[in-house]
Amino acid sequence: MSTDASGGGDLDAAVTVTPAAAEEAVSLLEGEGMDTDVSGLRLFVQQGGCAGLSYGMRFDTEPEEDDRITEQHGLRVFVDPASMNYIGGSTLDYESGLQAAGFHVENPNIEAECGCGESFRT
Repeated sequence: MSTDASGGGDLDAAVTVTPAAAEEAVSLLEGEGMDTDVSGLRLFVQQGGCAGLSYGMRFDTEPEEDDRITEQHGLRVFVDPASMNYIGGSTLDYESGLQAAGFHVENPNIEAECGCGESFRT
């Protein structure tokens, strides 16, 4: 298990987490009664979508043994090795506005993306 711990940005982190994303995710974790010192947000890639791959997110009570763990702004993010190949170096952000609200992955590895931004290809 590899770990990156940082209060702010970490240049070597698997995924960079913005303060807005961390605040929203920690609030949701706490709302579920999960211990934010151990549990975290799992970010992964799965087959699907019109471009071939899509992002997935869920809360996990603890990381898997081979996960890359990034801790920023009080949020732990778990990424499995297979997903790391596609999303390493990405930024997880949270947007709240009139048009849409939700988490968004800014991925520098994308070669093509579908029109709605839900799926991608590297």
